Amino acid sequence: MDFRNMNLRSIARLVLCLMLCLAIGFVGAQFTAREIPTWYASLAKPWWTPPPAVFPVVWTILYILMAVSLWRLWERAPVSRSGGLAVLLFFAQLVLNAIWTPVFFGLHATQAALVIIVVLLGLIAATIAVLRRIDRPAALLLVPYLLWVTYAATLNGGIVALN
Repeated sequence: MDFRNMNLRSIARLVLCLMLCLAIGFVGAQFTAREIPTWYASLAKPWWTPPPAVFPVVWTILYILMAVSLWRLWERAPVSRSGGLAVLLFFAQLVLNAIWTPVFFGLHATQAALVIIVVLLGLIAATIAVLRRIDRPAALLLVPYLLWVTYAATLNGGIVALN
């Protein structure tokens, strides 16, 4: 997409998508920040766990990519069954994304969080599959997210197994 030719409505949509996705990350960070040095630090973690400082950087990038994907979907989704399905799947995965952090960090419910993240993986994969038919770049923007959530699921599973 040529960003130089964006109209005001398109810019407003992009800003709204960025605000929505980054807000999900911000709310999640409120649950995470106070638990990292206390509860999370006390857990036995798999050897492939990165340092805590990696997570906010990666998630910020991922939320931006998700926002651009959503914006592209909004700009291109035909008023059709596949466009409606893509929107539904995108928001369903976004809701599960928002739920995972308070369940894992807020409630310390690592097993429930593992169930959520596995379902989340399926929803992200389904979103990518449907988006691919509507806007391939929008689908590709979610691939790093799918890979990271797969990695996060292994961490969640490892924490369940070790604790």
